[in-house]
Amino acid sequence: MTWTARLAELGIELPAVVPPVAAYVPAVRTGSLVYTSGQLPMVQGEMSATGLVGGPVTPEAAKQQARVCALNALAAVDALVGLDSITRVVKVVGFVASASGFTGQPGVVNGASELLGEVFGDAGVHARSAVGVAALPLDAPVEVELIVEVG
Repeated sequence: MTWTARLAELGIELPAVVPPVAAYVPAVRTGSLVYTSGQLPMVQGEMSATGLVGGPVTPEAAKQQARVCALNALAAVDALVGLDSITRVVKVVGFVASASGFTGQPGVVNGASELLGEVFGDAGVHARSAVGVAALPLDAPVEVELIVEVG
C-alpha cells in the first residue's frame, strides 16, 4: 500500500502547502533526506489557534494543533518529492509556546508523532525533540518540523 492510499484509508487529506511567512522554502532535499521548515498550525491560510499552551490554549487543543503542523509538513514533503517516496520518518522537532511553569511539551508533540505512526506504521517511528519556548511566529501555540528519508 502506498502512503497516499494509507492517508485515504484513514480519511485524511493533505492540505495545500502553507506559503512561507518569511525568507525560506517549505522543504529542502539533500541526498536521501528531506528537511521541512517549521510548520505552523495553519488551515486554509489562517492560524487555527493562537496563544500559550498551559494558558489560553489547553494541552489537548495544542496536541491537535501539532497534528495539523505535521500534516502541513507532510504536504511540504509531498510537493517537493512526493509522499510515496518517503521510506521512513527520521526525526520530529516540536516547539511549544509555553506558559510559565508548563512542562507538558512531550504530550503536545505527541499529536505529530501519533499521526506519523498512524500513517507510516513502523516507518513512522522516529527520534524527537519537544522544546518549550516563550513565543512562536504569529503567536502560534506549536510548530513542528520533520526530517524524512526518501528513496
